[in-house]
Amino acid sequence: MRLLLEQKLKELSVLAKKQQKNVQEIYACEICQDRGIYFINGEAVKCSCMKQKAINNRFKHADLGKQIQQFTFDKFNLKYYPHIQPPDAETQLTYHQIAQRTLKASKTFVADVLNNKPTKGILFCGPVGSGKTFLAASIANALITHGKEVLFAVVPDLLDEIRSAYFQQPEQGNNELLLTDAARKAEILILDDLGAHNYTEWTINKLYSIINYRVNNGLPLVVTTNLELAELEEKLGLRITSRLLQLCQVYRLLVENNIRYQMYAEQVTRKSC
Repeated sequence: MRLLLEQKLKELSVLAKKQQKNVQEIYACEICQDRGIYFINGEAVKCSCMKQKAINNRFKHADLGKQIQQFTFDKFNLKYYPHIQPPDAETQLTYHQIAQRTLKASKTFVADVLNNKPTKGILFCGPVGSGKTFLAASIANALITHGKEVLFAVVPDLLDEIRSAYFQQPEQGNNELLLTDAARKAEILILDDLGAHNYTEWTINKLYSIINYRVNNGLPLVVTTNLELAELEEKLGLRITSRLLQLCQVYRLLVENNIRYQMYAEQVTRKSC
């Protein structure tokens, strides 16, 4: 009986080792075990496999939704920007000319990044439905197509994820650090909908940490916001606003009518015909 038990234990031990080996063999990266990071002296280090993952699984890494994966510069339709001047225009440019200028700046930003040319980022501001997110996503898609590592983050969602990770149990890992570090160190970071959040001192500090890191390291940043600069400063403070102006060129994209409403009206008209 004892010999039989010993034999069974030996067989189970061999089986366990085989299973462990099989589990180890499924990792694409032995260094980080497909987690994207590993730790040195308690500090999270981004694994070199992440760039290859970004190329092989581009849209997943960028965190782009299915709809905005389709946004490209060629599909940015200037017909929604009339050849008249906005009532509150700071220049003599028409809606159409402003959109043309902003589109050109977006393409130039992409070209500069691809050519490793130092360049300022872009801060798109303007009303809801003016095409800001469309252009930001077009920038992301153009860069991802050429193998660049892009993180496209909707700011309210990013901050909620970081806050949620902060309250995780220690044994689940320091995901708050991972999320924050990913935003700090992404090759190109796109922050969509900045200002649309109920900000606290904690979330403002997190945002500042991300933006300030990118300023200090000269990393490209693209931002969209529905707020004017004065409103951004009032909501987020001078520290963040000044860093944004240091890192980004501001483009105020205006539209006479919300483009989403215009597109909806076109769909209704087509169906009724």
